[in-house]
Amino acid sequence: MNVNPYLFFQGQCEEALRFYAELLGGEILALLPYGPEGCQDMPEAKQDWIMHGCVKLDGTVLMGSDSPPDRYQAPIGLSVSLEVNDPGQAEKIFEALCSGGSVTMPMEETFWALRFGMATDRFGIPWMVNCPNPEAGCPE
Repeated sequence: MNVNPYLFFQGQCEEALRFYAELLGGEILALLPYGPEGCQDMPEAKQDWIMHGCVKLDGTVLMGSDSPPDRYQAPIGLSVSLEVNDPGQAEKIFEALCSGGSVTMPMEETFWALRFGMATDRFGIPWMVNCPNPEAGCPE
């Protein structure tokens, strides 16, 4: 069984998934626009928005779409969690996610991690970046 995040956007899905693919070394598998037959609730001016997108990330899949304007809800009560084994890479990824977004918890050492930080990116998606401390005994 796999658990894969499905993210919702307001017209930035393609830009966001391309950003995540580049930042995280992923591969875009699909970017399917609504088009005229995609969704009757999607205004004609937004037919180029993404109905379904998919990025393959090292054995995991990150999916997303643009919500019809009257159905979008900002994410609340969740974060996408990244496990990064190299502290330098964790810092780089965190910095990129923070650019244009906001920091919830600065990247720092914790009792369970060599580096850990929380941020909301410029697309409104909350992230946690964790570089585990092998000596803390937490699973990766």
